[in-house]
Amino acid sequence: MTSDPATPGTHGEAPARGLPRPLLWVLLVVAVAANGISSLSSLPVAVGATFGVIALALGALLVRDHYRRR
Repeated sequence: MTSDPATPGTHGEAPARGLPRPLLWVLLVVAVAANGISSLSSLPVAVGATFGVIALALGALLVRDHYRRR
């Protein structure tokens, strides 16, 4: 049997799991923008902190994805 090179998971690569990378980037940009807007507005500090924690978590997921695909 031959393997199709366009098929994910060939040549020793693990199939992708979790959220796709472009979606993670979009969510990260939205979280950082929301964090900045909430910091400049009169919203409670907890709202800005929540968006900050979300942005950190998304950044960590992107770093993990980078090292897994390397």
